[in-house]
Amino acid sequence: MKPEWKTCLRVGVSAFALFLCVHYWPMAARLLKALLAAAAPILLGCVIAYVVNIPMSFFERHFPKSERKGMRQLRRGVSLALALISLAAVVGIIVVIVAPELVTCVTVLAAQVPIVLTDISQRLANVEWLEGTAVAALAGIDWPQMVQKAIDIAIHGFGNVANGVMGIVNSVISWTVTVTMGFIFGMYILLGKERLEGQFKTLFRRYLPEKVRKTGRHIWDIMGECFHKYIVGQCTEAVILGCLCALGMGLLGFPYAAVVGATVGFTALIPVAGAYIGGAVGFLLILTVSPLRAVLFIVYLNVLQQLEGNLIYPKVVGTSLGLPGIWVLAAVIIGGGMFGVAGMVLGVPLAAGCYKLLKEDVAHGPRNILKKDSPST
Repeated sequence: MKPEWKTCLRVGVSAFALFLCVHYWPMAARLLKALLAAAAPILLGCVIAYVVNIPMSFFERHFPKSERKGMRQLRRGVSLALALISLAAVVGIIVVIVAPELVTCVTVLAAQVPIVLTDISQRLANVEWLEGTAVAALAGIDWPQMVQKAIDIAIHGFGNVANGVMGIVNSVISWTVTVTMGFIFGMYILLGKERLEGQFKTLFRRYLPEKVRKTGRHIWDIMGECFHKYIVGQCTEAVILGCLCALGMGLLGFPYAAVVGATVGFTALIPVAGAYIGGAVGFLLILTVSPLRAVLFIVYLNVLQQLEGNLIYPKVVGTSLGLPGIWVLAAVIIGGGMFGVAGMVLGVPLAAGCYKLLKEDVAHGPRNILKKDSPST
């Protein structure tokens, strides 16, 4: 069959656009980076709206329903306010519990490190077979002064202090403006989400074929379901793990039970790596009181995570994404390598959605392929 001229034109334009992107890639990358930076408040607003919409939908479902326009608007406003208050209360409780104890821990460590280093250097100097200029030099170092210099360098940095302060002020102002604009944009999305959904449906019906609309809608539903299950499941697991950690530490006599429990629960939102981050923070906190208890805490936390992950989470939460463990680890590694902590958090639900779509496509593929690959009985 002879190709139509429209098909040839599309292929030619696509090939030319691909050539321009490859040939002028540095310029295209800078343009893409500038566009993403400009759209940062909008993207952040969408993320805020998606997260806040989960508790807001919960409150809306339990609010008295009415067909009157005033009551619908009141239900939306009250539900949004309750959702924001709930999230702010959770964040505030974590900050109030964790921040003072972390400051105390850092202060204690800063005071103890010079003493420990001085003691080690003196013990090395008294060892006969280690006599030499290196050990003598270590013993003669004023460790408190060295630690103080290191702290000053870490706080003030190198170079011109004024330029550093101005850079920090500019970064803080830029970050504050971005977050504020993103929050306002997210609130607008939540207050008029039905109208926005109707507008997008009208645009898609006008400019997209029916098959493309159905496929896009299906992908959107799958991804939305995976993200919703992931957020609800991870938050529920974090609360359970944090409460069990604090309760067990209190019964076993570990110090800093509340702050370590809150830290472990908060870091549990990060899959795989969050457990190690929370364990490291708890280890450092308890280390300021007793090294032996710090080691015992690591053992206790490992046992608790095994019990919680294998017994409690599947039965109580029941919102597993259905993604094999090896692909969870791969998603965390790749996402973290590309986008840091945000990539670790978002990589798992994205991988779960892609895994589910691929599984559906394979299941609906040609039957002879499935029979050929299936084991013989």
